[in-house]
Amino acid sequence: MDLKLKNKSVLVTGSHRGTGLIIAESFAREGAEVFFHSLEEPDENISENGTTVWGDITTDIGADQVLRQVGSEIDHLDILINNYGKASRGKWLSASIEDWIDIYEVNTLSIVRMIQRFSPDMQAGGRVINLGTIGSTRPNSVMPHYYSAKGALATLTVSLAKELGPKGITVNLVSPGLIRTPEVETQYLKRAVEFGWGDDFESAEEKITEEFFPNPLGRIATREEIADVVLFLASARASFVNGQNIRVDGGAVDIV
Repeated sequence: MDLKLKNKSVLVTGSHRGTGLIIAESFAREGAEVFFHSLEEPDENISENGTTVWGDITTDIGADQVLRQVGSEIDHLDILINNYGKASRGKWLSASIEDWIDIYEVNTLSIVRMIQRFSPDMQAGGRVINLGTIGSTRPNSVMPHYYSAKGALATLTVSLAKELGPKGITVNLVSPGLIRTPEVETQYLKRAVEFGWGDDFESAEEKITEEFFPNPLGRIATREEIADVVLFLASARASFVNGQNIRVDGGAVDIV
């Protein structure tokens, strides 16, 4: 299937590592002009398959810096992937107000900054894709500030879809469940060994999934599977998908 992403300009925030890096590299393989982003100036280019930009997008100064760097290469951005975000431990009685403010800066306001800077010059056919979590619709009692900040992306996405839709720009949210990253493998394999489920992730994955992330498919999503959904939504094939929260969780979340 030709996704028609060749020569499209794409910025993936937080693409210096993890799932963001996989998403950015996937766009590059489709022939897109990709901007790989890091919060801090890297020692070397993030990837040979695109342009490295950097700036702390939790601040106006850093967001402006990213805009200038991208703007020095192209006249407008076609696709904005708001991937950057991070979790923070804490409970209702232990997370301070400062913790709540910080996590909103990272997971909500950084996205607002990118949207305000890049969407005005987007053309018809443009795409904004935000990365959330299934915790937006079924949060745990722990990390309430994180799930609340990510939950805000669901309403943000719908509101922005209504704002940009008349310009022919679509806005969608991708909400993964647990993703099989190296960090997740290390964390859960340690528990698996303690429980006697196996000493490698492949042999222990079914039990890990059953215990910690039950879903009908009985496994954990790969980063590539998340990237596939993002690329589809960014493509011309998804031109009438707008304002949606696409959950990539193997069926783990009840329909709400």
